[in-house]
Amino acid sequence: MSEDSDNKFTFSVEGKKYVINEKTNLKGTNKNIIHGPSVIIGVVITAICVIGIFFSLNLNNAEESLIEREIIETKTIPEVTQISMNTFFNNASPILGNPNAPITLIEFGDFQCHFCNVHFHNTEPALLENFVTPGKVNIIFKDYTIIGNDSVSAAHGTHCANEQDKYWEYHNVLYNNWTGENNGWAGPQNLIKYADEIKLDLELFIECMNSNHYSDLIEQSTIDAQTLGISGTPAFFVIDKKSGDVQIISGAQPYQVFERVFNSILEK
Repeated sequence: MSEDSDNKFTFSVEGKKYVINEKTNLKGTNKNIIHGPSVIIGVVITAICVIGIFFSLNLNNAEESLIEREIIETKTIPEVTQISMNTFFNNASPILGNPNAPITLIEFGDFQCHFCNVHFHNTEPALLENFVTPGKVNIIFKDYTIIGNDSVSAAHGTHCANEQDKYWEYHNVLYNNWTGENNGWAGPQNLIKYADEIKLDLELFIECMNSNHYSDLIEQSTIDAQTLGISGTPAFFVIDKKSGDVQIISGAQPYQVFERVFNSILEK
């Protein structure tokens, strides 16, 4: 969020800017204004129109992958919802990359989600190579388990793997074994098999899975997504850590979209 002389902050959603004001007086303005203590981010809850645009990209391996784009327009000012930075950073994965990177990319995803899998295979490798490895961007993953019970189980598996310092390895093995939605690939026995593939201590992993220890964390992360007004996965929030500006990228956008947003921040 960028601050001006009136203690206002801006929040950019799909190119539209919203104003976050720490003052309590909202009279005399027709802008989308949200107020609250400390660092507060406002989210517009009511979407007037949602347009899905689908297109395909030709990849180097000659496969065509469907890319989804959602454009959300809001033309009315709804009730104010107050959101702190904790909504982005709590109930999340460990950081992937340089903790001091100037940009944080937060992904809300479901391991059974088709378009999350598209992003993982088509876009994420280039993001890792060009932005994460050089220390320019770090990544945080948050669970938005909206497809089925196996979504929750898969998410729980990642947090259990994190107890053995292998969150991201388990995250990757899940997407590498993705075959669809609610068809059993993320069922209990397969989740144990994936744990074995990345050399986890299976006794500890199974004990953790049976404990449901991370159920509340996963549920709270899903509530965070709903609080932010996210209606589908994947959804990305790009946070400029220097200015506090937050930008949203909805859907499995191609690499060039992320590149453009990242470079616009890095070149300031």
